[in-house]
Amino acid sequence: MLKRFGIALALLSLLAAVAVGATWVWLERTLSPVSASPNEAQTIDFEVEAGDSFWRVTASLERQGLIRSARVARWFVEAEDLASRLKTGEYALSSHQSTPEIVDVLVRGRVETHAVVIPEGLRATDIATRLADAGLADREAFLAVVFDPESPGRFGVEGPTLEGYLFPDTYRFARGVPEARIARAMVDQFLRVYTEVRNVSPKPTLSMREHTTLASIVEKETGAAHERPLIAAVFLNRLKRRMRLETDPTVIYGIPEFDGNLRRVDLENGRNPYNTYKISGLPPGPIASPGREALRAVVTPANSPYLFFVSRNDGTHVFAKTYREHEANVDAFQRKRRRR
Repeated sequence: MLKRFGIALALLSLLAAVAVGATWVWLERTLSPVSASPNEAQTIDFEVEAGDSFWRVTASLERQGLIRSARVARWFVEAEDLASRLKTGEYALSSHQSTPEIVDVLVRGRVETHAVVIPEGLRATDIATRLADAGLADREAFLAVVFDPESPGRFGVEGPTLEGYLFPDTYRFARGVPEARIARAMVDQFLRVYTEVRNVSPKPTLSMREHTTLASIVEKETGAAHERPLIAAVFLNRLKRRMRLETDPTVIYGIPEFDGNLRRVDLENGRNPYNTYKISGLPPGPIASPGREALRAVVTPANSPYLFFVSRNDGTHVFAKTYREHEANVDAFQRKRRRR
């Protein structure tokens, strides 16, 4: 009797072991990637919205062919105590990832990021448009941060707004990132570059605002890299002699909804605080975001006596020491061209 009972118990134990083993193999298979090969896999942009639960997410993952079983995925989430750790955001998920790998991405918040290129010389309004076009920010919400009078103090720059401090670079942001965090990333990059450039000069004579404002003017005046130190020298020479800067880009910045046609009446408008044909010294603040080389040109300008320059109409300029020379250059490169 006991012998038969022992045999039966052994058989039951064997069956239980086989069942456990089969269950383990099944679980392992169910949690494995849907696609065995990367070449066969599909990658899907998957969004987890605020308020989503793992139950809704796993059902959606199964429907889209990213996991084998929503039920088993839920068991895994419960067993690992991960149900409350789901992060919102946009994810790039692949059917070559296992269920545990996909869950790990979602709980760690490894969201997909998107590149946006901010070239040198853009105004904050242009930067806001680029961010909005890329689907990375609400344009008006971003500009509200930029032009909030309290933003310069919070971000560590010398105002009057964040104009000029949104450093031109290539950035990667996830969708849904608050506009203030995007602005913070750009200003922090400006501060890193500004500190590096500023340290070149042992005794800076310009404040952060003055330096950035002049660099923004240099940036807008020329796209030719080799000219930036010369352009900076002209403006610094004029400032030393208490001459007005008389630069068109500042005037344009101060004209609301500029239509592309700068008129004499605009140059004579004394109510425009950015009209450097009327005001002495620098305008109230930057007019665009200068790049590294424009910032550097203000610290290390060319050793030059020039006080004037005029466009050659090919992206470069001709420089002059005296007003008489300048008038001759204007006549050669501008007035004669207009007569043709």
